Amino acid sequence: MDPHHLRLLRELGERGSVAAVARAMHITPSAVSQQLNVLQRSSPVPLTERRGRRLVLTAAGAALAAAAVEVMTALDRAARAVGEHLDDPDAPVTIAGFHSAGQAWFAPLILRAPGVRCSDADVAHADFPALVGDYDLVLAHRLAHSPPWPADRLTVVPIMTEPLYVAMSADHPLSARDPLRATDVSTWPWISVHTGFPLEGVLTAIAATAGRPLDVRHRINDFGVAACLVAAGDVLALLPGRLTVADPRLVLRPLADLPAARHIDVLARPETLHRAAVRTVLDTLREIIGAPGPTPPASR
Repeated sequence: MDPHHLRLLRELGERGSVAAVARAMHITPSAVSQQLNVLQRSSPVPLTERRGRRLVLTAAGAALAAAAVEVMTALDRAARAVGEHLDDPDAPVTIAGFHSAGQAWFAPLILRAPGVRCSDADVAHADFPALVGDYDLVLAHRLAHSPPWPADRLTVVPIMTEPLYVAMSADHPLSARDPLRATDVSTWPWISVHTGFPLEGVLTAIAATAGRPLDVRHRINDFGVAACLVAAGDVLALLPGRLTVADPRLVLRPLADLPAARHIDVLARPETLHRAAVRTVLDTLREIIGAPGPTPPASR
């Protein structure tokens, strides 16, 4: 049963005529009659009857009208609960992020937004959008040439574009090479991420530019672990220019002939940004990162 139809039945019982209901509801009497007929089709017994020229409620109609009061009360209570949920600035907010983002931003975010609940999410590029079903906000990264996020079902908030550099030990023979090119790094052993994860495409581009396959010795997704291996030997890796923890044992160098970068975005379901607490956490995160511009308003 449509709550609007139940309300019309209730109004008929209280106001006493179709004309009075029409005036109160700002619709025509014929519209009132048509909608009451729709309600009648859902009932096995008559809800209204004619008494002279007036349409009145039967006993069954009066019982249903009384129940409609409870329905209207419950719907109003539900609407208020939703409103309070949306407007509560202290409601918990869940956020997931890839490892380097979590390492850099989770601690300051928790200090400034105690209601936030953080999780790490080490997933392939194609799996980031699905995380919005489990978390309010998802920190995701993709390469410039990667397919865009599905904006038809997600809200995408750009956070920053971060350069990707070739990482080597401080005493590596390439550390003083200027400019550094794809052919220079193609003859050394490499650390790559696992198949399907962001950054793998850059190594493929380096190999194509150099005209030879790379010798991938290790597959490690965690940049901290990769940095330790790079600092200890001759192996190279791609590391982010801003989120790599400073280490005097490491040198980060851009490729002159193949500049690379990744886009870091926050993904969310559109309705999630209706919540005041979620918008506050997102604004706080943007302030920590130094991302320009305000959080986009939630669409209605």
